[in-house]
Amino acid sequence: NVVRYAGTDHCQVSIGCRDEELTIEVTDDGLGGVIAATGYGITGMRERAGLLGGQFSAGPRPCGGFRVAASLPLRTAAR
Repeated sequence: NVVRYAGTDHCQVSIGCRDEELTIEVTDDGLGGVIAATGYGITGMRERAGLLGGQFSAGPRPCGGFRVAASLPLRTAAR
């Protein structure tokens, strides 16, 4: 999606795992802009994060570019 929509050919992906939470962040320094009213990409990601009990955000960064971030709770296996 970064290559297709952001007008840049690179991004930074950060994945973290701490305590009982998985965090994912994708940032780019592309065109930024507004969230498209068409399509289901961001809407679908937001819905899936919510179904998993997580949080999701997406939007233009103040310094330019775009940021997508999610935090998802990790479930422990039943013993």
